[in-house]
Amino acid sequence: MVCVWWYRRSVINKVFYTYFMIISVASALAFVADCSLYPFWRFKLDASCLQYLSSPNETAASVSTGYLIIRLLILLATAVFIFWGYVIPMHRWKNVTASAIKKTFETIFYILCIPLLVIGIRGGLGESTTNIGQVYFSQNQFLNHAAVNPVFSFLASFEKTANHIVDYHFYDDDECAAQLEGLYPIASTETDTLLTTQHPNIVIVLMESAGDIFSEYMPNLQRLKAEGINFSNCYGNSYRTDRGTVCTYSGYPSFPTSSVMKMPQKTRYLPSIASSLRREGYHTYYLYGGDINFTNMRSYLVTTGWETLTWMKDFTQQEQHSAKWGVRDDITFHTLYQQITGLPEDERYLIGFSTLSSHEPWDVPIKQYEDEVPNAFYYLDTCIGEFMEKLKQTPQWDNLLLVFIPDHSINYREYSQTHPLRNKIPMIWTGGAVKAPKDIPVLCNQTDLAATLLGQLHLPHDDFRWSRDVLSASYTYPFAIHTFNHGFSLIDSTGFVVYDLEAQRFSTVESTQPQHLERMGKSILQATTADLKSLESSH
Repeated sequence: MVCVWWYRRSVINKVFYTYFMIISVASALAFVADCSLYPFWRFKLDASCLQYLSSPNETAASVSTGYLIIRLLILLATAVFIFWGYVIPMHRWKNVTASAIKKTFETIFYILCIPLLVIGIRGGLGESTTNIGQVYFSQNQFLNHAAVNPVFSFLASFEKTANHIVDYHFYDDDECAAQLEGLYPIASTETDTLLTTQHPNIVIVLMESAGDIFSEYMPNLQRLKAEGINFSNCYGNSYRTDRGTVCTYSGYPSFPTSSVMKMPQKTRYLPSIASSLRREGYHTYYLYGGDINFTNMRSYLVTTGWETLTWMKDFTQQEQHSAKWGVRDDITFHTLYQQITGLPEDERYLIGFSTLSSHEPWDVPIKQYEDEVPNAFYYLDTCIGEFMEKLKQTPQWDNLLLVFIPDHSINYREYSQTHPLRNKIPMIWTGGAVKAPKDIPVLCNQTDLAATLLGQLHLPHDDFRWSRDVLSASYTYPFAIHTFNHGFSLIDSTGFVVYDLEAQRFSTVESTQPQHLERMGKSILQATTADLKSLESSH
């Protein structure tokens, strides 16, 4: 607009002043509304405030007339302040004259600056775009919220994509509850004890995309299955890292089109393994070689109890660019080894670690296979093998429990969402804290890690509503559910089905009771979605 102003000053002045007035009032309204509503709502300004505009009298009844008058005066003063911040530079330009050459050069300069503006709006050249969680930095949620721009928070809340909650309602509430009876037991009873101690130090390695379909390319991981506790019938809940991370650490279900991690107003109320162990005196650490702001990952980790975050920016510039997504796995596994061996001997700790190299574009520093996909998983397996061999030689090994589990699996060759083995994943517990090798063949989900682990530590897990202790006698109906974009798959003792929610029909039927699995899957979606929608009000 500035370069246009050089040529059509009288016309553009009016446009500028009108634009500045609108923006000033809108920005002032957002900031004042955010500051006024936060003491009541305890979350940042978002589109949910609009639903109260239909009943302004009831809304205003919550505060005094003096309160409203003071806010109105602050709103006007803020709008005038912002407006004059825009207008003063315009007055300085008002009497400025420029030659045709200067106008031309400045016009070219402003045009060349457009890419820089786009990069700034996007939030840089990294994999992640600007999001609310990018500014989270503290265990104090108030400080995190104070760092969020309320205008951005408000506009971002209108996004109707992965953070939009689709309302699944297939049955009346009583029928839905009847379908779910006995599927998600909360209490642990007569649990088999697999560990040598109730207070091991714990490391959870979330392996990028490492479904069981790649097991033949991961010999070190197969050896760990034989050496430790192998949950040989485990299935991933979702198809993306942001969803799988929440499923693993919070024992919370996945949804076909919604990403809970992208909802900071919801994730702050989620349970998590980290917060449960912090209450028991554990210190919590998280390691990730990529951009921890991607898909609001930072906000999720911080608000669910992870105290110390180590991510891409904590590595050297050379290490940061060692892979497309950030720091490659051999470097981060070495960092994990240093963290474990460097912590005080008397400190109880939980370390979470997300790998990243086994992800498109599959750029890894070795070439064992011509096919770049299995080659990337072979590289991940090599990193795991070298890491484990070093760790076994340390004094920390004896009191250590390591859990290896993927965030999700992927489509590869014939293994699409309609294939029964597509979402089968390894879940392996190993380390010196494991009493003896054992195979656990019971059907389960990655969401069950939370309750099962806490059950082994003799800790309550009542707040993990959708996580099951699969080692407990109360777990009487083994099944596993997986959601993907506009669909779900379900497997139990009767077989396997895939259901397309948009077409309202089965994509795959390999079950003797497909209608029962359909009703079961729909009931789970209905109940879990209702739980997600009520996550704020229930607290």
